[in-house]
Amino acid sequence: MRLNHFTSDTAAGGATKDFPVNDQQLTQDLYDAVNGAWADQATIPGDHASTGGFMDLVDNIEKTLMTDFSDLLAGKMTPANDEMAAFKRLYAQASDFKQREATGTAPLKPYLDRITALTDLDDLNRHLVDFIKVGLPTPIEFGVEPDMKDTSNYALYLDAPNLFLPDKTYYEKDNQAAAQLMPIFTTTAEKLLGMVGYTSDDAQKIVADAKAFDAKIAPHVKSSEEAADYVKVYNPRETSAVAKQVTHLDLTGTIKALLGDVPEQSILPQPIFFDATNDLITPANFDLIKHWMLVKTVFDGTGALTEDFRQVGGTYRRALSGQKQARSKEKAAFYLATGTFSQVVGDYYGRKYFGEAAKADVRKMVLKMTHVYQQRLKANDWLSTATSEKAIVKLQKLTIKVGYPDAIDPLYRKYRVDPDKSLFDNLQAISEVAIQNYYGHWGKPVDRERWDMSANTVNAYYSPSNNEIVFPAAILQAPFYSLDQSSSANYGGIGAVIAHEISHAFDNNGSQFDEFGNLNNWWTDADLEYFQGLSKAMINEFDGIEFAGQKVNGKLTVSENIADAGGLSCALEAAKSADDVDLRAFFINWANVWRMKATTEYMQLLLSIDVHAPAKLRANVQVKNLDDFYTTFNVQPDDAMYLAPADRVKIW
Repeated sequence: MRLNHFTSDTAAGGATKDFPVNDQQLTQDLYDAVNGAWADQATIPGDHASTGGFMDLVDNIEKTLMTDFSDLLAGKMTPANDEMAAFKRLYAQASDFKQREATGTAPLKPYLDRITALTDLDDLNRHLVDFIKVGLPTPIEFGVEPDMKDTSNYALYLDAPNLFLPDKTYYEKDNQAAAQLMPIFTTTAEKLLGMVGYTSDDAQKIVADAKAFDAKIAPHVKSSEEAADYVKVYNPRETSAVAKQVTHLDLTGTIKALLGDVPEQSILPQPIFFDATNDLITPANFDLIKHWMLVKTVFDGTGALTEDFRQVGGTYRRALSGQKQARSKEKAAFYLATGTFSQVVGDYYGRKYFGEAAKADVRKMVLKMTHVYQQRLKANDWLSTATSEKAIVKLQKLTIKVGYPDAIDPLYRKYRVDPDKSLFDNLQAISEVAIQNYYGHWGKPVDRERWDMSANTVNAYYSPSNNEIVFPAAILQAPFYSLDQSSSANYGGIGAVIAHEISHAFDNNGSQFDEFGNLNNWWTDADLEYFQGLSKAMINEFDGIEFAGQKVNGKLTVSENIADAGGLSCALEAAKSADDVDLRAFFINWANVWRMKATTEYMQLLLSIDVHAPAKLRANVQVKNLDDFYTTFNVQPDDAMYLAPADRVKIW
């Protein structure tokens, strides 16, 4: 449950600066009135799918850290700790392009050979545990995550693998996006296989088989809309019963080898996949499965070998987002190294660039926002006393994390970078340590101090299983937040972000978890029914809006829209309580933070898979639900931004 969505190969272009607001347009299109002048001159760099807003901050942090780490590599800066020293060694290897070219694609070949050597499903069974431990793709995914009904302890999750196309809806007959994308995927995969030594005929056969297995999986997994109903992830089944469904793989033996134990119960986020496994994972499909594994593996290796291999490997991903060219090799090396040592880099960024004064001020804003929420819950006119009291308990138990963790995750102490090994082999060794650590969680209590985002990440999130809100240092800067901005502008920016994340505790998903993060219905039947009606109204408010040649899916985006509505409403109330209240500044900065210019392909991709509504609609639609917007800008019934009072959706 995050504030925003980014793809892995997308960054920003252009620094944030002020642009004139078109006062005459405020009542017709708030977003365009605030961002129109910017949009007229903004350009999307060739190696980006979008620019503006969040992306500007990403770009600025990238420049800052690339400069700092250039000094680190040059010896002008001393690593602050052992973890940073290991990061330096990996970044140096990632930036040694001459050595990477000399090494070529050879390090990937042994892993491809291991898959190629498989003879049948029995042979796959014999190697399945080893494949999982080294990170090779397998037709069933095994996870160790907090038990959604007992979040102090871990549960075993058994899941379906990811598809080649972004969503199962792409596999529907006559899907135009798939008709454009699958040929690009095919060409990319065949070329990659050729670059690691497969003949043209073999490559074509391998990719055709891989696509055939992928197509067989597609009907038996959830769409993004279905997956957005987070609570329906929790489908417990007896492990022995699931093992009987997967006739041709030794599920029990694999679990025992990974965990040292076989839990009585497993959680199946996509049970429909396991209902179909005896039709999917069969001796007749063995070649398809093997070749599917090969294609997945060759794509996974594209970032750590030669520059040409990386460029070719990114062709399909760039087609998905409309990105015209790949990142420079220098930027790619930066993201490869910083992504591997994310929390180490976050610790450096947070300690150097995030001041204690700002941290204290933001924490004060969070506490104020929770107080506003508490008062609203008490005064709520549709919740029963019983439900309201439990909601307040949940709010009071909310954990708040601001800036960066107190200490670096101990996992990073185990990461070793051997200068005598290739970049690929060092990354592989690190991956194996991380995988071992991941399965090593089994039988241990859940670590609630862990952060899921590094401090240099421009985002924020609410975790329903921890009942916590987290605000990394990187988002705590202008235009979201600045000590130099008015309080109203800050409330329209970071204040709405804070309240957005609090609201996730009470959206259609988060509301079904209790104060300890456990899946537990604490609502009366009448209250829940009324809330579901309000959620339906929010679905209807967004569903079917035309955007980028497609339509918004109200069901897919409902949780984030509820959070936006609650966040903006509560931030507005907090802003009004300040001595220097300026609601014009509040609404203008709200629209400003959603500034975004993107390729059509990227916008259409997000419409298909992203739980967030398009940025422009987040800016425009939510303000229509607030009475203060109408009085602030004198919005009249014949204005485009007008929504009749009876149609305004108000939940929290």
